[in-house]
Amino acid sequence: MIKARIVDIKRMAIHDGDGIRTTVFFKGCSLKCVWCHNPESIGFKTQLSYIKKKCIGCGECVKVCESGAHIIENGNHVFHREKCTGCGKCEEVCLGEALKLYGKEMAVSELMPILLEDKDFYENSGGGVTLSGGECLMQADFCTELLKELKNNQIHTAVDTCGFVSREAIDKVMPYTDIFLYDVKAFDETVHIKCTGQSNKIILENLRYIDRCGKKIEIRIPYVPDYNSVEIEEIARFLSGLKNVTKVKVLPYHNYAGSKYEALGMENTLPEKIPDKEVIDKVEKLMRVVGL
Repeated sequence: MIKARIVDIKRMAIHDGDGIRTTVFFKGCSLKCVWCHNPESIGFKTQLSYIKKKCIGCGECVKVCESGAHIIENGNHVFHREKCTGCGKCEEVCLGEALKLYGKEMAVSELMPILLEDKDFYENSGGGVTLSGGECLMQADFCTELLKELKNNQIHTAVDTCGFVSREAIDKVMPYTDIFLYDVKAFDETVHIKCTGQSNKIILENLRYIDRCGKKIEIRIPYVPDYNSVEIEEIARFLSGLKNVTKVKVLPYHNYAGSKYEALGMENTLPEKIPDKEVIDKVEKLMRVVGL
């Protein structure tokens, strides 16, 4: 039985495709964007988040932790992250909800009952289920199984991808995907490497391929001042040559996720500068000028 590492399941989502949807967030990403607002989904290994200000010092985690990652020292809870095995027992007993485990393994048979609960809402709103991440297509075999089962239940499907995946992964899910939600972060390769740590050649090639296959595509462009803000005209020109783009969303960068990095013990790479509405309006106008 194939299992996947899941970060979260978000019901009643309205920003991950059309209509009311349930979004499944997979753990592990092929990119490392400096502005990532879901740091819990970057790494492939299970991670424990510890929000210090929520801790009430009850000591319940200490009782169940077999690796000694949690201790009470001078009346204060101390978390030794390097000792954590990711078993999740501490999350189950935490009275203050200060602990959260990211990357629980789930099978398709475990996910489907959750995803079917809101089927009436999907049908009445034109919604469905979206697979997201991290990068969900890094676990393409599982995604294929899950998408097949969703289509067997007449549920609209969307795959949210950064595109930095193998062509084989795309081919596996394509027959069962109604629309791809596709990230375009930069057109210039050097800029893309600065922003994400990886080249964008495969990403642009895969986007052209999906378009040639006639699949619907919704483009998402995160707008981050001083990083990809100089790329908008080139991105717009590139996208205008595609035939199956149904929508372009310009996503203004925000830096609300700083506390997540701290809770996960990760380096906070979030840029400080955020765009204002006037700038975003100009970007959207530029997109419309080229027919998007």
